[in-house]
Amino acid sequence: MGPRIAVAAAGCLLGLAAPAVAQTPEVQDLGHGIYRAAGVMGGTAVRVPQSNTFMIVTSDGNVIVDTSIAAAAPAHKRALTQINAGPIKAIVLTHAHGDHTGGVALWKQPATEVIAQRAHEDFTAYQLRLRGYFARSNAAQFGLGAAGGGAVGAAAAPVQPTVLFEDRYSFEVGGVRFDLLHTPGETPDHLTVWIPAAKAAFVGDNFYESFPNLYTLRGTETRKALDYVESLNTVLALEPELVLPSHGPAIRGRDEVRRQLTRYRDAILYVHDATVKGMNEGKSVLTLMQEITLPPALDIGESYGKLSWSVRGIYEGYVGWYDGNVSTMFGPPSQGYRDIVTLAGGPDAVAARARQIAETDAVRALYLTDMALAVDARHRAALEARLAALRWLDAHSGNSNERGWLAAGIRDAEARLRP
Repeated sequence: MGPRIAVAAAGCLLGLAAPAVAQTPEVQDLGHGIYRAAGVMGGTAVRVPQSNTFMIVTSDGNVIVDTSIAAAAPAHKRALTQINAGPIKAIVLTHAHGDHTGGVALWKQPATEVIAQRAHEDFTAYQLRLRGYFARSNAAQFGLGAAGGGAVGAAAAPVQPTVLFEDRYSFEVGGVRFDLLHTPGETPDHLTVWIPAAKAAFVGDNFYESFPNLYTLRGTETRKALDYVESLNTVLALEPELVLPSHGPAIRGRDEVRRQLTRYRDAILYVHDATVKGMNEGKSVLTLMQEITLPPALDIGESYGKLSWSVRGIYEGYVGWYDGNVSTMFGPPSQGYRDIVTLAGGPDAVAARARQIAETDAVRALYLTDMALAVDARHRAALEARLAALRWLDAHSGNSNERGWLAAGIRDAEARLRP
């Protein structure tokens, strides 16, 4: 994770309640009546940061933009209402991930409008349709314990917006005008909040201090790189002087805003265009995952999203999973593992080789343990080699999501080694 921000959230799909208590959030006065509460929730194998909650104070009541995850929302609410305890006129949701919607029920009052983009309902239905899958994948990625057990498997009730819009929607509270623009990217229902008087844009999860998660290992619908590009262009055209991501600190000053958002947009476009170029040249997805890198001027880091995963997400988002190799139509390569292990001298020999290279070629070691364990799922030497390779990869990873899945693999190997 980057030094200034860690991104993603444990319940980003369904508001999964994590078994931890939010720390007291920092509250920042950003001017123009805008306040930001940000809290970090501990208690998991991977520290899981929560989205910001923003409160805009007006003479006729307050507007909330995003509400964080359910476990963090009470602390956010306490901190912000100490600043101003006025009525909540509206809650605006930048998108339907649970780390943004988890506190809606806590903030909502009888007369509060809850505003979202129209695709919010379809995206919520999609998440609910696959809630069992997402409970397991979120538990694995964020180190939340056994999926389906206790608080980890529980999901917050879906949010019911009172106002839905297509492309644009405007409202006014206490003389402050709020313009909402549909800006898909992180999700199809994603929106940006623009306050003209403050020249402030709330951009949700369409900007991070890292390359974005164009593909997320925990699974989601295809995220289109060109949606991000177009949405960032929409924000840039507003010429904001203050940009407020839902994860991490504000960006201040017109020149700095333009520099950071332009660089971010150009990095996404570069990876997209390089992937498409390689596809049209007949290169395989695995080749492009290894070949495509960002030029130094566009290197925005990979503490959250990873280029290789994004390349694959773009490639398969355009054409699907079939790679032209006829054998992949009929089953996984693992069907041949038993024969390979036999020819190599048995699982003991394969496991020994895996252990030998576990700390010099850890990825290849993992593949070898896959083969040995396909023959004997409890083979102790293979599991020990696998554990060594996973621990080495974890120690050398700078990507929060990658480390989450490595931690899940470590837990699995340790469990299988127990008598």
